[in-house]
Amino acid sequence: MRAIVKTLVWAAVSVAALVSSAQAQQPIKWKMMTLWLAGSLPHKLNEEFAANVMSRSGGRLVLEVHPGGAIVQPQESLDALSAGVLDVQNAGPAYATGKDAAFALIGDLQGGFENPQQAMDWLYKGGGVEIVRELYRKYNAYFVGGVWYGVETLVSKKPLRTLADFKGLKLRAPTGMGQDIWRILGAASVNLPGSEVYTALERGVIDASDWGTLSMNQDLGYHKLAKFPNYPGFHSMPMSDVAVNLKKWNALPDDLKRIFENAVQEFNLAMVQRNREADEKVARDAKQLGVELINLSAADRFKFRQVAMGVWNQFAGRSALARRVYDSQVAYLRKIGLVK
Repeated sequence: MRAIVKTLVWAAVSVAALVSSAQAQQPIKWKMMTLWLAGSLPHKLNEEFAANVMSRSGGRLVLEVHPGGAIVQPQESLDALSAGVLDVQNAGPAYATGKDAAFALIGDLQGGFENPQQAMDWLYKGGGVEIVRELYRKYNAYFVGGVWYGVETLVSKKPLRTLADFKGLKLRAPTGMGQDIWRILGAASVNLPGSEVYTALERGVIDASDWGTLSMNQDLGYHKLAKFPNYPGFHSMPMSDVAVNLKKWNALPDDLKRIFENAVQEFNLAMVQRNREADEKVARDAKQLGVELINLSAADRFKFRQVAMGVWNQFAGRSALARRVYDSQVAYLRKIGLVK
């Protein structure tokens, strides 16, 4: 009888161990939303990032990737992340400017850094990441890393060879820092959703648009109507983020955190490289496409940065964290010789 009881006990223990082991092996599944349209190169790179995470984790961490607007609007992404509606986001920090002006400065220091490497160096070597993570923690989120896609270009129906040519220009620009800078330069900023840009160019509602990189604008057909893009760009080099709900991040095993962090770094490098290659191809094909690339002079680029700095300072005055971000960025720009 004792032998039977002992056998039953061991069987129960074995079953419990198997159940526990099976539960431990259940993958962690996170819902992720990007700010990009389905089918676009940046969204495809998000899907490759998710595949990399799953592969490196041996299937223990699975990201379910959704395009922008599939769950909430991109402008609502941080709220959804904070509330746990999303577990991960690849979003534009500048969309959260209304919460804290610091988001505008980290999301797109317009006229500031000239290439992604400079911005990366500020973030990871210049003390930026500590401030950025402090900012995100206020919204129940953990900032894992930044993802850049390159310097944006403007598309225009008429040549913009100098900053003086912007006076009176009807320019589609997103609200915030960019619109403030363009107004100072005399442009009439028009606030339109991206979905209306093509039609607005076609109907003459706008003369030019601030949207994406050279290749992104080409993909959307803007150069059929606005054949004078500025290239290389000078005004905008946005950073998107990869951020995780803070509770979910804290609960993640340390080895999976390292895997995720490394995958974010690889994701960023792929985004920079693939978009640069796409831009370079459009630039090579410009004449064949009937497009004239306009390169703003060094003097006008410097003048634009000087105007932009005044707007940076205005945004810095709106919160303590914004001021810290501004001070850190300007100190780094001074260190590398972009500001005096």
